[in-house]
Amino acid sequence: MSFFGLDCVKKKEEETERRIRANDREYNLSFRYATNAIKTSKYNLLTFLPLNLFEQFQRIANAYFLCLLVLQVIPVISSLSWFTTVVPLALVLTVTAVKDAIDDIHRHKSDRKVNNRKAQVLINGELRSEKWMNVQVGDIIRLENNQFVTADLLLLSSSEPLNLVYIETAELDGETNLKVKQALTVTGEMGGSIEALAAFKGEVCCEAPNNRLDRFTGTLVWKEQKYPLDNQSVLLRGCTLRNTEWCFGMVLFAGPDTKLMQNCGKTSFKRTSIDRLMNVLVLFIFGFLVLMCIILAVGHGIWEYYEGSKVTGFVPREESRGPALSAFLMFWSYIIILNTVVPISLYVSMEVIRLGNSYYINWDRLMYYNRSDTPAEARTTTLNEELGQIRYIFSDKTGTLTQNIMTFNKCSINGKSYGDVIDHYSGQRLEISEDMFPVDFSFNPLADSKFQFYDSSLLEAVKLETEEVHNFFRLLALCHTVMAEEKNNDLVYQAQSPDEGALVTAARNFGFVFRSRTPESLTIVEMGVQRSYELLAILDFNNVRKRMSVIVRSPEGTLSLYCKGADTIIYQRLHESCSKLMEVTTEHLNEFAGEGLRTLVLAYKDLDEDYFSEWLQRHHEASTALEGREDKLNELYEEIEKDLLLIGASAVEDKLQDGVSQTIEQLAKADIKIWVLTGDKQETAENIGYSCNLLREEMTDVFIVAAHSTEDVRRELRNARAKMRPNAGEDAFFIPESILGNDPKVVQDETVNGEFGLVINGHSLAYALESSMELEFLRTACMCKTVMCCRVTPLQKAQVVELVKKYKQAVTLAIGDGANDVSMIKAAHIGVGISGQEGMQAVLSSDFSFAQFRFLQRLLLVHGRWSYLRMCKFLRYFFYKNFTFTFVHFWYAFFCGFSAQTVYDQSFIALYNLVYTSLPVLGMALFDQDVNDGWSLEFPQLYVPGQLSLYFSKTAFMKCALHSCYSSLVLFFIPYATVYDSMRSDGKEGADYQSFALLTQTCLTFTVCLQLSLDLSYWTAVNHLFVWGSLGMYFIVTFTMQSDGLYQLHPPSFFFVGTSRNTLDQFSVWLTVFLTAVLCVLPVLVHRLIFIQFKPTINDKVRFKVHQKKDQRPSPQRRTKIRRSSTRRSGYAFSHTQGYGDLVTSKRFLRRSAAPRSTGFTPKGRSPGFKPTGRSAGYSPSSKAQNNKQEVEPTELQQYRTVQDSTF
Repeated sequence: MSFFGLDCVKKKEEETERRIRANDREYNLSFRYATNAIKTSKYNLLTFLPLNLFEQFQRIANAYFLCLLVLQVIPVISSLSWFTTVVPLALVLTVTAVKDAIDDIHRHKSDRKVNNRKAQVLINGELRSEKWMNVQVGDIIRLENNQFVTADLLLLSSSEPLNLVYIETAELDGETNLKVKQALTVTGEMGGSIEALAAFKGEVCCEAPNNRLDRFTGTLVWKEQKYPLDNQSVLLRGCTLRNTEWCFGMVLFAGPDTKLMQNCGKTSFKRTSIDRLMNVLVLFIFGFLVLMCIILAVGHGIWEYYEGSKVTGFVPREESRGPALSAFLMFWSYIIILNTVVPISLYVSMEVIRLGNSYYINWDRLMYYNRSDTPAEARTTTLNEELGQIRYIFSDKTGTLTQNIMTFNKCSINGKSYGDVIDHYSGQRLEISEDMFPVDFSFNPLADSKFQFYDSSLLEAVKLETEEVHNFFRLLALCHTVMAEEKNNDLVYQAQSPDEGALVTAARNFGFVFRSRTPESLTIVEMGVQRSYELLAILDFNNVRKRMSVIVRSPEGTLSLYCKGADTIIYQRLHESCSKLMEVTTEHLNEFAGEGLRTLVLAYKDLDEDYFSEWLQRHHEASTALEGREDKLNELYEEIEKDLLLIGASAVEDKLQDGVSQTIEQLAKADIKIWVLTGDKQETAENIGYSCNLLREEMTDVFIVAAHSTEDVRRELRNARAKMRPNAGEDAFFIPESILGNDPKVVQDETVNGEFGLVINGHSLAYALESSMELEFLRTACMCKTVMCCRVTPLQKAQVVELVKKYKQAVTLAIGDGANDVSMIKAAHIGVGISGQEGMQAVLSSDFSFAQFRFLQRLLLVHGRWSYLRMCKFLRYFFYKNFTFTFVHFWYAFFCGFSAQTVYDQSFIALYNLVYTSLPVLGMALFDQDVNDGWSLEFPQLYVPGQLSLYFSKTAFMKCALHSCYSSLVLFFIPYATVYDSMRSDGKEGADYQSFALLTQTCLTFTVCLQLSLDLSYWTAVNHLFVWGSLGMYFIVTFTMQSDGLYQLHPPSFFFVGTSRNTLDQFSVWLTVFLTAVLCVLPVLVHRLIFIQFKPTINDKVRFKVHQKKDQRPSPQRRTKIRRSSTRRSGYAFSHTQGYGDLVTSKRFLRRSAAPRSTGFTPKGRSPGFKPTGRSAGYSPSSKAQNNKQEVEPTELQQYRTVQDSTF
């Protein structure tokens, strides 16, 4: 049972293996396995108050004020009422608690929504509808198409041939391409029979719950036979069933034990670096307060010992109270009086400022994405200023940097490049814009209306029946493992890889429409004529081959091999007659790769009938061999895939989100390092890295770490460091002693000559994150400009973030859009969720959210920097005004016998922080800006001081304290000297306590307002109202509180009657006010003048430049497509896993029925019975609607150019 969120029963022993018996709840309950209910919330009704208060009192200031409250209820030492502390403290605790409660209510709602989903569970021989939370380990569950997988299941049977199921894993790894799982043959024979499934008593022995998404080991024991289980037969929670009518599975892991939940980080209480610094400063302030009180208590004891007996006529005292006891009590009295060094209003004001700056983010129209009607949202109001100190960004790739939409952009066929739009007058290549008209595919009724291509010359070549062009698209229509379906008269492609879907869709639009497949044939429509090709063999893709081939027989009987793959692989297998064509194609490939496109080279050869028959026999023998099967098959593939004839190359773009490159460039200028942590394959990640300028050809070197052992990874990391610092000697290989040991250490940045990139795959990263290797990895990675981690699990993402947090002590930000990014988002100081195509899990776990990656630069460089700057200015000014206020009490103690008498009027003490100085400083903290948003983006270097904590630190705090000490001396002794032995203009004596108190507090009010005016960089009407209104309010309240009327109502409370009227009419008083104010701010003016002249900051330089240009907003930056030459090759457009060619050719249908054979072509217009709305070059295998255009800000050139005819 659980009480107050704590487990009160004896914790069970750590699980080493799991035993599960199907359809036997009683047996499985004996192991106390977790149920399928999940919990992401932090509190419940019983635990909310104690846990929330416990978290809040971890803030040292809250604990300090609680202790102060206890002191104030003791009458003998308290000179202030207890409610002056309890009311603001209760207000702060209540506001924070309400905010935390609202956040947790959202988590509860999300949990309830998931836990109350319905599932069909086999109980007592019949299917029952049960809530997810009631599902238990060992239950058998029926899933239907498009349903979420309830828990981690062992697949038993399915509606598909070969017991296959198709799943989408976007929630786990961010990939929307479909994956195939297959049940064991022995369980698949049960099919959908409820009787057979209810009688199933198989027992599974498997691994304990863990976070490895790519591995599962176990055995199934049934009918005295053992069957091995692996990851291929397991469906993980978070996946979605696709294109499968139904399937049955047995629950292996439920709720918190599922691999999805094992990869989710814990919800933590996040505090900003300023909050952590404030904890340290509050401890220091409290120590300093105690020191001041000890000094004053000792002074009181001495004064009491020597002078106390002389003033008993004026100050009665108890005879039993000696100097020692009197000093002890006076110590606590001064603790209460001087507590204003850290007033509770500080934290109230901080919460208000954070809330206000959060609303600025919510209201920012420039971060609103109108296509999906998604505004930016600050989901947490306590982390705004942390946005101004980010040094490391950890980003997902798919859906975060990219749109996860593949587009067929360009191609090279027989030495001619297609895809660019050429101005026929100038011969110049035009930049494609939304003003241009795409190629008209209306001749093809089966074309995808979403497909867009702008070079009409390619379509003309197709219509002219150019042989090489037809061969190019025929290859794309035949050489793949795509599945075609017709749903509601829509032709839909389901591809193992989104790249393949884009290529097949391109062939479809240019007149070579793939319609259906069987294990023995492929049916395509070639320019309106339906043709069926006999499928004889698929030579499938894998990571070693990096190519795929199909062998087909055309309707005319011609045997042909069609091959596509990476250029370096295909080039080695070309016939020598292709050398000249290969040179031209290589130039085109360089151009495509330079634009970050993913390229494939296409080739073919005709085969001799006799040779192929003999080869096919040897292929059959190799495929059935018990030993060395893969090696024998590879030898046969090598044999037949040679002397190929080059056709050309294709270029596919994984479309970046709009503005990604510009955003990354801006963030790099702000000295923010970006690490990409992706579950995608290495080649794909590299392509995107080059596309968005994370990786560049100009880099000195890009290191690839792809080792498979600890020592190999260590060696590669050290070799990389040796290349980056060739003169470092042994330092490149050994970790400095400064970062060794048990205490928390900091890995300092190391300077290198040049720019470097690091790409590391998931296997190597697993070794690199081991305790003995993590510093080696971190040192190497931090020396690089860009780091890309590929094929990483969600937990590894969080581990990388934690590693940087631990040893770099830098503020980190994680940004992602899928459930696989949740643990990373929770681990980072700041979590940002993108509301994309992969659900809302990342958004629900994030601190900030918006719809596009490009909004990140505005969030950090504008809102983050302003929030940090405002908070730092607020804290410096707040400490200054309160230290100055308090230190005057300290100096006055030496002149009042250390009696704890206040130097100010009681009403002034109560209203100083509440009325007289609260609104001006809030106005500064909510509206101030050193430069406007345009200049903030124009000069990203303005962000750097925040990373270095230059605006507020321990050093800045000490400067503030010294300035306050100086100001308090001026504010006390100049008014003291003014009234000492002074004479009023009417001849009366002016040296009285009340006149001195009024003069001192007036000087203080004017001085702090003048200091605020100097700190303000941006005056608004609100600031004017707050500053001058506060001064006016001071005089209104002062004259009112010291009026005759209030004195007559209650004389003991208003004993300063007439003081303001009698004091403020003296010229010497106003001269004193002016003199003290000038002397207090003079050091600040001199200091700023000297530093601006001889050591200006980046802020000073930019503000000077803005002033020169009369604060004009900079013109919008041109967004131009970046073109660059390149010698590298972007990755081949295949999936990162072994292909499904063996399933396609398994002599059994993969689908229950083939698609209809009708061509769908009509002479004009579209066929009446077919609606062509399937996939396009904007292809996404998730069957979700995709947008075919991106909203791109036009360049200046585009604003003056309109291309009306794409064939012009």
